Amino acid sequence: MTTEDLRAAIEGKLADREWLDTALATVARDPAAIGRLFPAVGRRCGRRLLERPAGWSVEDAARVLLLAALPQHNAGAEAEALYRYGDAAEKRAVLHALALLDISAEVAAPLLLDALRTNDTRLVATALGPAARHLDAAAWRQGVLKAVFMGLPLAGVADLGERADAELATMLAGLAEERRAAGRALAADASELLHRLTTTGRVS
Repeated sequence: MTTEDLRAAIEGKLADREWLDTALATVARDPAAIGRLFPAVGRRCGRRLLERPAGWSVEDAARVLLLAALPQHNAGAEAEALYRYGDAAEKRAVLHALALLDISAEVAAPLLLDALRTNDTRLVATALGPAARHLDAAAWRQGVLKAVFMGLPLAGVADLGERADAELATMLAGLAEERRAAGRALAADASELLHRLTTTGRVS
């Protein structure tokens, strides 16, 4: 996924293309302007869902493009501030951007961890998408466990096949035992993941 892909995805779907073009040019020359433009994106650009990337909306894509228009040395600090002070939709867009922009793990990881501590399913799901590459193994496993606990589909977890390991299997087995004791079961995809990890030691 690239910024060019995002531009193509929103082509013909923007409520106000001229506003976005002007906003992109503005933040490129005046990075601080993103603070007032970022919250206005949903109202000015629209909130239609996109076919691709799956789960994204027009406002998600437009906000990521705004972040991408920032001078590189401003991107990390602005992304952090926009996440900290933004609403759920703005936070989600910042999390999406962490997967596309050259933002350090030192900036990205705390934002992802914050998202994983919430009970907002969309924030948790986005934090476990491609941006999760910034998470260390322990934090990533905890994120996957939370996704299972919340009933989120594991198909949305990036790099699951490469990162799932024996320690994750142990954690899933513990959750499965807790569920059995409560007369409940793991979701089918989590049960399948646990089965694959315990029988073959790998997901695929």
